[in-house]
Amino acid sequence: MQRLKTRSQFQAVLAGTTVARTAHFAMHRATLDVCVTRLHLTESDPAPSKALFGVAGVWLGAMVPKRWAKRAVTRSTIKRQIFEIGAAFESKLPQAAHLIRLRGAFDRTRYKSATSDDLKAAVRLELQQLFAEAVTP
Repeated sequence: MQRLKTRSQFQAVLAGTTVARTAHFAMHRATLDVCVTRLHLTESDPAPSKALFGVAGVWLGAMVPKRWAKRAVTRSTIKRQIFEIGAAFESKLPQAAHLIRLRGAFDRTRYKSATSDDLKAAVRLELQQLFAEAVTP
């Protein structure tokens, strides 16, 4: 599984379709055949450079904004959960670029600690539902 790294990769996947939603997460998908033809252009170099996604396969990215997860520890924990669940579902996902976006905050009064076991379990359960919804035809 490849990871999304550049801003242009994230933007290309966000421009794709939303394939699954839960209370706190959304999954965006962009097919690689569309993304490979979009070339990254820089202002200083008008000639096309590398393709956004040079390798075919499953690409995965995580977007956890500070707006919804204030603590860096919480953001890192959520990202780790995203990539672990993504690795488990890799064989079931189509060859495309996927982006998991946190779209709402977890209640801080319910989850006191930034990395509590309850928070990890809630994130894991919701991500499993998200991926299950995304792989069903």
